[in-house]
Amino acid sequence: MFSILIPSWNNLPYLKLCIDSIRRHSAFDHEIIVHVNEGSDGTLEWVRAEGIRHTWSHGNVGVCLALNDVARLATRDWILFLNDDMFCTPGWDRAFEASLRTLGHSSAYLSSVLIEPADTGNANVTAANFGTGPDNFDEAGLLSYTAKMTAPDRDGVALQPMLVSRQLWHTVGGYSIEFGPGMSSDDDFLMKLWLVGCRVFRSVGASRIYHFGCKSTGRIRRNRGGRQFLMKWGISQRDFTRNYVRQTASAATGTLANVPRAPFKSRLKRVIYALGRYPFEDLEGWEPNLPAKLTFMKPFGDKVAEKAKDEAGKTGEVNKINKIDEKAGDN
Repeated sequence: MFSILIPSWNNLPYLKLCIDSIRRHSAFDHEIIVHVNEGSDGTLEWVRAEGIRHTWSHGNVGVCLALNDVARLATRDWILFLNDDMFCTPGWDRAFEASLRTLGHSSAYLSSVLIEPADTGNANVTAANFGTGPDNFDEAGLLSYTAKMTAPDRDGVALQPMLVSRQLWHTVGGYSIEFGPGMSSDDDFLMKLWLVGCRVFRSVGASRIYHFGCKSTGRIRRNRGGRQFLMKWGISQRDFTRNYVRQTASAATGTLANVPRAPFKSRLKRVIYALGRYPFEDLEGWEPNLPAKLTFMKPFGDKVAEKAKDEAGKTGEVNKINKIDEKAGDN
């Protein structure tokens, strides 16, 4: 059904719980693909032992590069970006499938109802505390709670996890790396979707995901994504969300501008921000030697290794495949 892309940075207990929830609570067969940032906590060894397809970088390359790298392995028609600190509840994927069937086209951005342990002030997120991590997670309580939920579908809302067609993902070029390590990369992605005509931004009420909450972003130096968004697009995130994305819930087809128009305040701020070194200052402050963290394939691939992997795959020899990957370098 879906190619589920999960970037992970030394977050193994959460990743295990996330993937376990997919395996136990999915109605359909999905392709799970992980990008391992560094993996010094045992993540790399674990995904190999589990036979999970993955890409790998020497260090944390941020969500934009991680997603773009792992997306090249996706083979299903629909791509789901899932954080490693999320937990899927029963029916999450069946609800997505039902919503897609009613749409009749693939130009859409679907997301789940998001449940978090703390009230962050986001009106689109449900606050209900079932634990802040694997150690104190109340799964039984969560499943009882979500089974009784009656949340409706809501248009004009773009949350996580994000489900888009693989065609749409590649049409807009995935995530923009200038937003590394990732703040406001979601909003930038929404703008790119808007420019190619996507007007369906829907939170699917029957798809419910628990989010422990920003377990990786709390460990990094954040980029000033709001300013970078304004410098790139000439409009603030707030104005774009309020005047365009949210308006898709009620606006008649074809009445919203194909190219957003920035109000005077946004244009004035852009002039002021032009004195700064965006995005290079934030990129350098976050990771001054990003190329050293990346891994790349051989020019024409390792044909001998690929043939050996194919043969091992036919006989289900996962350990043999993993040893070949270790020798040749991960995908």
